[in-house]
Amino acid sequence: MLSRDILPLVRQAADRVYALVTETPLVALPPHPSVAPPGRVFAKLEQLQTTGSFKLRGATNKLMSLTAPEAAAGVITSSTGNHGLGVAAAAKFLGIDAEVFLSTQVTRAKQQKIIRQGARIRVVGDDPLAAELAAREDAAATGRSYISPYNDAYVVAGQGTIALELLRQLPEIEAIFIATGGGGLISGVGSVLRQLAPGVQVIGCWPENSAVLYASLEAGHIIAAAESPTLSESTAGGVEQGSITFDLCREVMHHGVLVSEQEILSAMRWGHAQGWAMEGASGVSLAGYLKEARRYADRCAVVLFCGGNPSPAIRDLLVEQPV
Repeated sequence: MLSRDILPLVRQAADRVYALVTETPLVALPPHPSVAPPGRVFAKLEQLQTTGSFKLRGATNKLMSLTAPEAAAGVITSSTGNHGLGVAAAAKFLGIDAEVFLSTQVTRAKQQKIIRQGARIRVVGDDPLAAELAAREDAAATGRSYISPYNDAYVVAGQGTIALELLRQLPEIEAIFIATGGGGLISGVGSVLRQLAPGVQVIGCWPENSAVLYASLEAGHIIAAAESPTLSESTAGGVEQGSITFDLCREVMHHGVLVSEQEILSAMRWGHAQGWAMEGASGVSLAGYLKEARRYADRCAVVLFCGGNPSPAIRDLLVEQPV
């Protein structure tokens, strides 16, 4: 699948998802002490979505694409938190039964958020892959649709609605920094920009501790790269073999940047000091920009803050040691 195949689906998504999804604001990024001169840089505040994350877009579009029999059968998904919350919220809005499989790594706080949206949860396995495999097996056994966090054209297209907003909000955009896990967000946003504004540079940002898709792109095929714990909980985990996001990322991404855990934490603390809700993945995109800022000093850039749902332990790091 190529970016030209995604664009019509993004336009279709834009015609329906705003029944639930919010168009999020674009604001000027305040001057950062490490960046001189600051250049023209803006923040796209996806943490202001109803569920606190961009994931609502893709989940809503996918569930709205189901046939009547598929919707009646219910849906099942697996998640590290934000995607499950998005599926739960969209399912509640559409009156669709939903069950979310979670690993033991997902905090009790995130579990409760999903439950409050009306979905059932099932805790299976000690890592995201175990939860995903169990969810897929159960979906096949029960005849329910499995809603992938990233490996689905309708999910990717839902995320791509962000780019349509950006082109309206900032027609002069020249670069965008995007935290990347399985690649659904960068594939959707990048596909729109590749087709409608090909001069815009799309920069994928990964934590050094968990950069599976980055390593796969470097290798030329999807691999199971080693991972370590990261503050960017929502981008952690492997990439499904055969994922459509691999070829899409290879087409739409100009280059990638890796950031350390200290760089992520420093970026999160600075963002928190500005009054923004910051989860680790938002810290990754901000840290990526700060690392590359000198290179983009003469360009109009956007940092995509993808979410604001940190776990309690990470939230404590921001509160206890503010900038």
